[in-house]
Amino acid sequence: MSFTPPTWCRSDGSPVSCVEKIKVLNENIEELRQMAQDALEDAVLLECTEAQIRQALHDMIDSLVNPYKEAGK
Repeated sequence: MSFTPPTWCRSDGSPVSCVEKIKVLNENIEELRQMAQDALEDAVLLECTEAQIRQALHDMIDSLVNPYKEAGK
């Protein structure tokens, strides 16, 4: 399945325009995608259900914490 990274946006909704920033963001998301794909394949080969590993990956993403979030927002 093909994956196209999103158009990266700032908190005000305007697109990120710096080519180097976009390159880093796209590389990071592709690396995470490949690791998640590998984890899914391993889990299925190790007799876990696809649904279970997908839920675990969703739960992991949902547990991430933004250390830069401003107080009150």
